[in-house]
Amino acid sequence: MTKDELHRYIEESKGNENNICQICAYKDGQMVYSDTWHDYKKDDCVHIMSATKSITALLIGIALDKGQIKSIDDKVLDYFPDYKVKRGEKTIYDVTIKHLLTMRAPYKGKGDPWSKVCSSDNWTYTSLDFLGGRNGLTGEFNYKTVCLHILTGLLYKATKMKTVDYANTYLFEPLGIKPYSVFIAKSAEEHKQFTIEKTPKENVWFCDTENLGTPGYGLCMSAEDMAKIGLLCLNNGVYNGKRIISSSWIEEMTHPRKIENQNWQGMEYGYLWWIIDRKKKIYAAIGNSGNVIYINPEKNNVITVASYFKPTLMDRVDFIREHIENIL
Repeated sequence: MTKDELHRYIEESKGNENNICQICAYKDGQMVYSDTWHDYKKDDCVHIMSATKSITALLIGIALDKGQIKSIDDKVLDYFPDYKVKRGEKTIYDVTIKHLLTMRAPYKGKGDPWSKVCSSDNWTYTSLDFLGGRNGLTGEFNYKTVCLHILTGLLYKATKMKTVDYANTYLFEPLGIKPYSVFIAKSAEEHKQFTIEKTPKENVWFCDTENLGTPGYGLCMSAEDMAKIGLLCLNNGVYNGKRIISSSWIEEMTHPRKIENQNWQGMEYGYLWWIIDRKKKIYAAIGNSGNVIYINPEKNNVITVASYFKPTLMDRVDFIREHIENIL
């Protein structure tokens, strides 16, 4: 398939690919492909959904590099001395930052408590209310989104900077990405519309009422800016000759950890990054609706796909490997 054929294939698609808005690809440090669909411009943004998690992992790494966070083995509660633990709760005292980064933190109840967290006055502390439980630290993979808000609350406690300000200063600006703004939904309906609307977005990060960015979703990016994130990781923390994050963090962040209950298409997990191929060291940021930052060190390429909301479409890695990677 040629690049022109790929454009027509997506343009005429009636299946999973019909929500793709932008694709960008780099090989050997050079942009070799960039295209758009659905009247999107190259600098328009989409809500990249859970791929936000992987950006959050980079911010945690930067804070570690700066000594603002001492260690990912730190207990989570060390950063919230004023938080009042629920009566009878014991497990929460042993939960570490690493448990959050690897999705192995225990929580009470099933599913994500969206309504309780997002309607509360303090999303971080309400999320902490769900952390722990009678089963203790099982070490089982337990994928959560809204309760991950603990991480940006912790980042704020450690750095004294709000999420968007921290990201702008230490990640986006060094990458040449234009500054981000806070977006706060005024109602549950506006929150829903932010997630599902198909029109282009600005450079915004969805935040709670205290201007803390949601770490599990909520970041809006273009495919070309997503590719800059990918290049930073591919080059072990260096972008345009400038070190932005330590190579040791990139290596640790992308170290594969097996998932016991294989409901995740055989993938493994790092620190909020999905490990696609352990042997080839291929990894990706993956968000619902098929938003992906795909990094393949073996072929020295980065491929990003930005897509508007389409329910039940979780993964586009196979499409990238079959239809995009082969034409670079």
